[in-house]
Formats: sequence, C-alpha cells, structure tokens
Amino acid sequence: MARRVVITGLGILSPVGKNPDEFFGNLMAGHSGIRRLQLPFIDKLDIRIGAQVPDFNPADHFSKIKLSGIERFSQFALIAAAQAVADAKLELAPHEHPRAGVFMGTGLGGASTLEEGYEQVFLRNEPRIKPLSVLLSMNNAAASHLSLAYKLQGANVTYSTACASSAIAIGEAYRQIKHGYADVMLAGGAEAMLTFGAMKAWEALRTLATEDANDPGASCKPFAKDRNGLVLGEGAAVFVLEDAERALARGATIYAELAGYDCASDASHITKPDSAGQTRAILNALRDAGMQPEEIHYINAHGTATHAGDIEETRAIKAAFGEHAYRLPVSSTKSMHGHVMGATGAVEFMASVLALQQRAIPPTINLHQPDPECDLDYVPNVGRRDVPLNAVMSNSFAFGGTNAVLIARRFDDR
Repeated sequence: MARRVVITGLGILSPVGKNPDEFFGNLMAGHSGIRRLQLPFIDKLDIRIGAQVPDFNPADHFSKIKLSGIERFSQFALIAAAQAVADAKLELAPHEHPRAGVFMGTGLGGASTLEEGYEQVFLRNEPRIKPLSVLLSMNNAAASHLSLAYKLQGANVTYSTACASSAIAIGEAYRQIKHGYADVMLAGGAEAMLTFGAMKAWEALRTLATEDANDPGASCKPFAKDRNGLVLGEGAAVFVLEDAERALARGATIYAELAGYDCASDASHITKPDSAGQTRAILNALRDAGMQPEEIHYINAHGTATHAGDIEETRAIKAAFGEHAYRLPVSSTKSMHGHVMGATGAVEFMASVLALQQRAIPPTINLHQPDPECDLDYVPNVGRRDVPLNAVMSNSFAFGGTNAVLIARRFDDR
C-alpha cells in the first residue's frame, strides 16, 4: 500500500528572502529581487540585470577551511537545508540513517569553479588549477554535502534536467517515501550560475529580458503583452519530506501533504515548449493525487516571461482544466525572484506550499497590459489574502522538453 508523504521542514535562500517567512512576505508585498547585477565583469555584459541573493557573505556561514571545499551553489544548499532540518526539528537515530536520503536538482552545479579553471588554463596559461576543482564543480556536490552533514545513508541522487531539475528531485523523493524505499528525504535544488560565461551564453540564446527603462525590478513581465524574456536568478530551496505516520508519531508540524507528481516529455523540440506535453504532466499529476481538476485552487506557473513559453503554458492549463481554468488563480513569482534555473522548481514549490499554509496567493508583478493570448487570472500586481486554498499546483517546464508538476494539499490524518 502506498504511503502518504508530508512536508515538515522548509528552508530557502533566495533573491527575495533568506528564510521562508521573509521570502513569502516579500512575494506577497510584490517586492522584486531583480536589479542591476553587482559583479566584477558587469561592463562586459549586454544584459546587466539579474536576481542575486542580496548581501551574501559566505564567511558568515562557513569557516575558511570549510569554504575551500564548498562551491557557491553548495553553500546555498547547506544553508537552506540547515533551515529546513531545524524547522522540522529532525533528529535521526543511527538505525534511521539508512532510511533517509537526499535528492537535489541543479543546472550547472559549480559554474564559477569551472569558469575559473578555464580562465587559468586557457587565458593565463597557468600550470595548475585548484586541487579540489572537480569536487567543487561536480553537479552532485550539493547533495553529497547534505548527505555528509546529516548522515543520510539512503539514496543520494542529483537531477539535472534544466529548469525542471529540482521539481523532479522533489517528486522522485516523494516517490521514494511513497513506495517504501525511504522514511525521510531532504529534497530541493540549488543554483549559482550568475557567472560571466553563463551570462554570455544566455545572451547568445536571446532569451534574456532587457532592462526596463524606468525600473530594473520591473524587467520580468510574465504574461504581459510587452514581455521580452526571462531574468536569471540564483538561490536554493530545500524541504524535509517524511512518511506521514512517522511525522505524526513524533508530533512534527506538518505544512502540507505532497500528494501528486508527474514528469512527462514533449519529445518535440529542444527549446520550443509544447502545451500537449505540459498538459500530460498536469493530468498525470492529478491522477497520481487522485484529484479532479476542480480541486486545485491555485497554480504557481512556470511563467518565464518568454513569448512562446507563456502562451503554451496558458494553453496547457486550459486543456487540462477546461472551464475551471478561468476560475483558477495562476501567478508567476519569477516576476520577483527571477528564473533560478535548476533550483526554480524548488523555489516555486516553496511559494506554493506557503500559499497553501497561509491561505494567500502571491501576485504576478509587472502585469499591466496582458497578452490577449494569455487570458487567465494571473493575479496581476497585488497578492490576495484569506483565500480558501485546499490544494495547489506548481509547474516546471524545461528546455529539452521535460515537464514536471507537483501538487500539495492540506493534510488531514484521516
């Protein structure tokens, strides 16, 4: 018999907040974390806006010796995980360690270490690079550090499926518990790709938004007629997932039940989104949760502010929800925290779970003139409070055609 999976711990480090309360409070207030980047190579970029974690000093969190072996994206992951573990009041007895694991998502992993190494070898012709470069830059570094920190001896897996990476990590961690392979999982994602090479690569792809002439914070405009691209961000979000019976037995605070998940591929184009694949993922996630479309009360959209992406997602929501789509609040918090790439699914699922818990829906800011082809309720500019939310959905749709959908609902111990 499949087990129920609940969320008992939350942790986040993001451009709009360094803990869950600050994060969600700023989302509800419509505060943008998008600004002109403070980077040493900024003058070499054409696009100079992004969503950085503000005032982040690694030395405030780690010793000098520890920092020598932990890359920026792993630093983010460790900080978010520490919040989540403390929030859950999670303590594992030695016999529980083999039944606890960690699944994380990332896109580029240790991007800054890779670029530093390339610069040393190819530009400065140096004979050596950092001895720990491989260990710093590998995509599974963050998950491995979490496993070591908390003695998680179960499955330790990293997913790298572009923008869907951390949503898949959370979904597959949910399956680990649901089907009896684990009792506790840390799951989420981390990303730190605001590097010179990564920024230039995204510039070349021509998907980045240009800076708003009046306000850099207004540059990301999901579902708006004048949208012109995504804004890159950084950060991490981590959840503690548990078997419901275990959580109840130890008296844990339960934020929500992770009730449904699916991952489906477009199998049609490497960059162009396809609403048919997205619709399959949505319907399959509903089926997994044993829910009808009308039972979903809010969707945190993928909503990247690209022309094709927003239209295809709108079509997918209409196809999956029918007439209910027009009664369903949908918002894109990327308008505030930017696109956190491999971590974006975890960051947005955090927004979804907190929306459910606080009965409040964050807005899509910068939405003043909607695209006529995006004609749903996108919660423009102002958040909503005291909303009767019982179940929420989070969409993550990636380059490569990978679509991941997560569903959370209020938990009752029926």
